[in-house]
Amino acid sequence: MSSAVELEINSLREQIRRHEHLYYVEARPEISDEEFDALMKRLEALEAENPELLTSDSPTQRVGGKPLEGFETVAHLTPMLSIGNTYSEEEVRDWHTRLLKSLEVDSLEYIIQPKIDGVAISLWYRGGVLERAVTRGDGRQGDDVTQNVRTINTLPLSLLGEPPAFLDIRGEIFLTRNEFQRINREREKNGEALFANPRNTTAGTLKLLDPSAVARRALDLYVHTLADVQGVSFDRASDFFAQCREWGLRAAPDWSVVQSVDDLLAAIAEWDEKRRELDFEVDGLVIKVNEYRLREQAGFTSKSPRWAIAYKFSAEEAVTTLKEIELGVGRTGAVTPRAILEPVLLAGTTIRHATLHNFDEIARKDIRVGDRVVIQKGGEIIPKVVRVLTDERDGSQVEFKPELKCPSCGEPIVKEEEEVAWRCINLNCPEQLKRRIEHFVQRNAMDIEGVGEKLIDALCENGMVTHLSDLYRLRLDDLAGLERMGEKSAQNVLDGLAASKLRPPQRLLFAIGVRHVGAHLAEVLMRGRESLWDLSHLSKEDLAAIHEVGPTVAQSVHQFFQQERNVQELQRLEEAGLNFTQDPSAQTVSEDAPFSGKVVVLTGTLENYTRNQAADLIRRQGGRVTGSVSKNTDYVICGADPGSKRDKAEKLGVPILTETDFAKMLG
Repeated sequence: MSSAVELEINSLREQIRRHEHLYYVEARPEISDEEFDALMKRLEALEAENPELLTSDSPTQRVGGKPLEGFETVAHLTPMLSIGNTYSEEEVRDWHTRLLKSLEVDSLEYIIQPKIDGVAISLWYRGGVLERAVTRGDGRQGDDVTQNVRTINTLPLSLLGEPPAFLDIRGEIFLTRNEFQRINREREKNGEALFANPRNTTAGTLKLLDPSAVARRALDLYVHTLADVQGVSFDRASDFFAQCREWGLRAAPDWSVVQSVDDLLAAIAEWDEKRRELDFEVDGLVIKVNEYRLREQAGFTSKSPRWAIAYKFSAEEAVTTLKEIELGVGRTGAVTPRAILEPVLLAGTTIRHATLHNFDEIARKDIRVGDRVVIQKGGEIIPKVVRVLTDERDGSQVEFKPELKCPSCGEPIVKEEEEVAWRCINLNCPEQLKRRIEHFVQRNAMDIEGVGEKLIDALCENGMVTHLSDLYRLRLDDLAGLERMGEKSAQNVLDGLAASKLRPPQRLLFAIGVRHVGAHLAEVLMRGRESLWDLSHLSKEDLAAIHEVGPTVAQSVHQFFQQERNVQELQRLEEAGLNFTQDPSAQTVSEDAPFSGKVVVLTGTLENYTRNQAADLIRRQGGRVTGSVSKNTDYVICGADPGSKRDKAEKLGVPILTETDFAKMLG
C-alpha cells in the first residue's frame, strides 16, 4: 500500500461528503450525477483493492453489510420523553403564563419548529463519526437500527468541521409524500398490498432486516433536539441549530425564534396554512423555551418537559358511508361498538373503521347503518364519527338496536348505574381472556417474550389456557405441538415465562389488570409494602388516603381483593412461583440516604454502571437526576470523557465525584 493511495482515498471521501451535503442538504449541486458516480466508483475500486483502509464512515458504506438477524436493545443515555399536547390558543397562553410564574421572569423567548409526523430517533456521534442510531422504544431503551439509518442520504456518517467529542441528538425520520406515492405505485405494479400512510411505512422500513431494502426507500431526516454534548456548550437551542449547519446536519425545517406569546400564536396560524404546501406530513408545531438555562430551571414532570409543548393542528375531516356497526369486547368485559366504513382517505390514511364509543353515544347522535357520516382524525390515533348528515338520508338507513349480549360468548351484558359501558361478566368469555393475556405479557407488565397474538389465540382456542396462571403450567410438548411453533420457539416462550417470575410485585399488580391501575399507580400502591397481599388488608378509606390514588382507584382495588375468584387466581400465580414480596426498605428512602434531596448530574462513561443504572441507584437513595449543571446541582458524577458538564461544574464550584466516590457513597 502506498501513501499516495491512502491520500487519494481520503481526498475522494472528502469530495464525496461535500457533494452529498450540497446535493441532499443544501439542494445546490455543483457537479452532474455522472461526475458524482465516477467519484464514487473510483473510491469503491480503491477500497476493494485496499480493504484495510475501509472505514465505517466511508460514503461507500451507506448501503452494505449482511442482512441483520435482529435488533439489539440499547439503553438511551438520556431518556426520550414525550411532549405534552395542546389544541387551542387559550391552552398555549395558559402554558406560557404558568412558565412565566414558575421561572419568575417577565418574558420568554421560544424556538418553534414543525412537528413532523415520523419516527423519533436518537443519534450518537463519537469523535464526529456516527456510532449508533436508536429508536424511541419505551423512552428508556430502544432498538439499535444504525445500519438502516446509515442509508439516509441526508444524514452525514461523519460530521463536517470541528465536531465535539460526543454528541447525542434527537431527530425525526420520515418519508416525503412523493416518495410514499412512488413506493405505492411500485407495489401496485407488482401486485402487492398498498401501504396505508407515510408514518407507518417509515416505522416498518426501519424494522426491515435488510439494509439494502431500506436503502431502496428514500427515508429522510431532520434533527430537532440536543440531548447531550461533550466538548462544546450552547446557551440556546437556536445556537445549536445554527451549529448543525456547520456540522452538516439538517436542523428542523424553517425553525424560528419568537419573542412573545402573540408572535407565537401568529406563527401557529401561519403554519396551519403553510403545512399543506410541504412534501411531508406535519401535524402540529413544537414550541420550546429557547434558553437552556431556563429549561433546566423549569424541569420535568414524570412524562414530559415543562418547557416544551406541542400545538396540534385542528383535525381533518372526511365524509363516508357507515356500512355496519360491529361489537367488540375488551379485557375488562366492556363491549364497545365500532363503525365499519366505506374506505375513505383522511389525513393521508385510508380509513375503514371508526370508534363509536358506546351505545349511549350512538343514540345521542342518532347514528344509523347506511348513514352518510363525518369522521375526524385529530389527536386521536383511531378516527371517530363526529356527526351524521341527516339531510342525506333517503329512508334506507336502519336504526341501531343492540342485542344486549356478549359478541364473544353470547352471555347477557350488564351496565352499572354510574357507568356508560355495558360489560360481559362471564369469567369464561374467550375474548376477555385473550385481551387479559395480551395485557399480562406486554413489555411494561410481565414482559414475556414470544407470547404474541397468534399464540394467545391458539392457547385459548385449544383450551390450554383458561386463567392467567395456566401460562405457567405450559410444557414444552404442549407448545411444540401447536401450529407454527417449533421446539426452539416453544423453549423461548418457556424461558420468557420463567424470567417473568422474577419481576417485582408492582409489575405483577399492573399485569393482572385491576381496573384504573396503570403502571405508575401500581408502583405508588406498592411503595413501602412488603407483599402484594398487604393491599388486600386495606380499607377503601386507607387506599384513598394514599397520595395519587383517590376514591375511584381505591374502590377498584378494594373491590378486586374482595372477589374470591381474583384471590384464587393470585394464589395460583403465587404457587406458580411469581414474586409477591419485596424488601420494604427498597421503597422507603431514609433522610440519611447519601443522595436524599440532592440534585445530581451524570456525565461521561462510567465503567461499572450504565447511565440508566447509575440514575436508578441515585433515585433509590433519594436523589434527583437532571441533564445539565446549574447552581442548584449538588453533585456531578464524572466518568471517562466527561466533556463540558465537568467544566461547568468546576466553574460553578459544584462538587465533582469520581465513579469510585459514587460507589463509596452508595456503600
